[in-house]
Amino acid sequence: MADYAKTKVLSATAAAYIAGIIDGEGSISLSRRHRNEQRQLEVSISNTDIALLEYIHQTIGTGRISRKRTYKDKHTPSATYCISNRQALSLLEQIQPFLKTYKKKRSALVLNNYIRLTPRNGKYSQKLLDERNKFVDDFLNTKPIS
Repeated sequence: MADYAKTKVLSATAAAYIAGIIDGEGSISLSRRHRNEQRQLEVSISNTDIALLEYIHQTIGTGRISRKRTYKDKHTPSATYCISNRQALSLLEQIQPFLKTYKKKRSALVLNNYIRLTPRNGKYSQKLLDERNKFVDDFLNTKPIS
């Protein structure tokens, strides 16, 4: 069995700082990697300050940074830090008390339902699939107030 990287235990200061970055520059989403798959938890932060993303990656201890291609000389190089699934869940458990925007509600929905509604083998009964679809709808309808 594979040995997955574990999210580091964050100090309260680091958790609050990362929560602030996610509130301002990041996203908590349920994304599809492939067309016919169920949505997977993903926390990401896009920024032009690569050093900031490297600090976050080092502090959390897992995830990945992907650099974005620039198509014009006047564009600033940017990158995205991304952490997904159980590792993202572990991160959300630590930063959730410090979130201030609608992302706090999204985080609470995920923490209360994601494990229960996501079987490790990917096989869903009809009842579980219906519950998961309702959870996904509730999650996606949690948006910032305009």
